[in-house]
Amino acid sequence: MQPMPDYALSVCEQLKTLTLSGALQVDSAQMEVAKSLDRVLAGLKQQRPAAKSSALGWLFASKKKAAGGIKGLYIHGSVGRGKTMLMDMFFSMAPCRKKRRAHFHEFMADVHNRIAAHRLKLKNGETKQADPMPPVAAALYEEAKLLCFDEFTVTDIADAMILSRLFSELFARGCVLVATSNVEPDSLYRDGLNRGLFLPFVALLKQHVDIVTLDSPTDYRMEKLNSQPVYLVPINEHNDMAMEASWTQALHGRKAQPLDIPMKGRSIHVPLAADRMARFSFADLCEKPHGAADFLAIAERFDTIFLDHVPLLGPEKRNQIKRFIILVDTLYDQAVRLYISAAAMPEELLVHRRGTEGFEFDRTASRLFEMRSAEYLALHHDKRAAE
Repeated sequence: MQPMPDYALSVCEQLKTLTLSGALQVDSAQMEVAKSLDRVLAGLKQQRPAAKSSALGWLFASKKKAAGGIKGLYIHGSVGRGKTMLMDMFFSMAPCRKKRRAHFHEFMADVHNRIAAHRLKLKNGETKQADPMPPVAAALYEEAKLLCFDEFTVTDIADAMILSRLFSELFARGCVLVATSNVEPDSLYRDGLNRGLFLPFVALLKQHVDIVTLDSPTDYRMEKLNSQPVYLVPINEHNDMAMEASWTQALHGRKAQPLDIPMKGRSIHVPLAADRMARFSFADLCEKPHGAADFLAIAERFDTIFLDHVPLLGPEKRNQIKRFIILVDTLYDQAVRLYISAAAMPEELLVHRRGTEGFEFDRTASRLFEMRSAEYLALHHDKRAAE
């Protein structure tokens, strides 16, 4: 086993270095958050490795938080203020062999799959443990002592109802959580169904993380934008023809045809696909009961998506709005190149802002904006070239 590298550099030091080199602007708000991240880093560096657990370690694991346990961090603030950049720095420096960084929807899809697998074992007589949460949490902790979530948000009632139990188990084992979000903890799952049952998780979260706000005055997205013809407004015959021309050009003579992506006991229908490209309408993906796992399967299968006819999103389309938010989050996280024809610019698609939905759609609009930039398209190219 390789020796642990020497993590001498702190987030504050790296931020100062990049500022002095001219790569970043001086930003006192980012520096304050960097100090909080360095506190977590210091705790991780001092933490002794836990003794190796047995296969049934979940059964005997202590449910008491270790004295002097490391408190995580919850960073919230408006879009484009540098939360992801700071998380990049922190995660690269975190001195943990077992750490995991994920989009929250991706992580929860994994959790639900593990719960389903455990229940199948119970049904088949392969385990006598009726409650899936302790062994699922134990397995997650064994894989990652540090969990880092980008854009922590809760929109799905299935997620909301298990978060308190899941993280009670994870925190009891010593898991450290660092997360970024556009909303403060008290605004998570606002206006959600049965929100009262979700509130114990908010209280639990506050016990195990420090909460900091990133109120940088600068929206750094605006400085990076190099607009590309990948977002067409409005929906009309001219832009339909432009989308068709872009699709034909991207095909390079290849034939597009329907495709089905197999899932557990079902399949996801793709109306048109060729190699690593696919084309859907908004109705195909957001009017049908697709979830985060479906969108992740699509993002892993294709590196370029054409999405036709995204409409204005009024309050009568609440389910479609949630699916669209998750879809964009997933495509962004997987560096998928996205061509869209829409009824309005991203920030104008949501007709009525309300509660958490409005905050979440701010992030969606920001990501759609960034996905047109030269930096994002370069990331798409670099990530796909490495595959």
